[in-house]
Amino acid sequence: MAAAAAPGALGALSAGRVRLVAACCARLGSAAWARGTAPRRGYSSEVKTEDELRVRHLEEENRGIVVLGINRAYGKNSLSKNLLKMLSKAVDALKSDKKVRTIIIRSEVPGIFCAGADLKERAKMHSSEVGPFVSKIRAVINDIANLPVPTIAAIDGLALGGGLELALACDIRVAASSAKMGLVETKLAIIPGGGSLRSHTFWLL
Repeated sequence: MAAAAAPGALGALSAGRVRLVAACCARLGSAAWARGTAPRRGYSSEVKTEDELRVRHLEEENRGIVVLGINRAYGKNSLSKNLLKMLSKAVDALKSDKKVRTIIIRSEVPGIFCAGADLKERAKMHSSEVGPFVSKIRAVINDIANLPVPTIAAIDGLALGGGLELALACDIRVAASSAKMGLVETKLAIIPGGGSLRSHTFWLL
């Protein structure tokens, strides 16, 4: 398992919050992420499997921890219009919730964290829709980066393009041994459009 963190975020976190983050990762377990499953104990409720984003509020000793699970197996967890809308709505609700102490972003799909923008959906867009779509990705990533509580990206499998930028927007990244990360758009001489590389500094621990 590997971890990375944003220096500014770590400097701002209190010792108690750092312990909370470490305990949270230990309780949820990287082995469970690697298998594509998660412990059921402590979850308040199950959600419909067709939802592209599963929002779970943990309970008991994990109360205050919220897990955002990306669930687009058919699209390799790529960022679609609908998923971005759901992420934006969830983040807006969480940033004003005083009971939230930590947010974890993970995949509900084995072997893939997020494959970046949904290029199949993008190919069907009118040229006038592409700009707002990229801007929405950037806005959601920036909103995650500016959340007032510690955020953790639990990376299992592929994190590519906008998916990697999503992980970079979090304060801490925990990666399974199966994780593979890359900015594949650079092979086409395209600058990553999510904004994380330009807006946020990070280092590897």
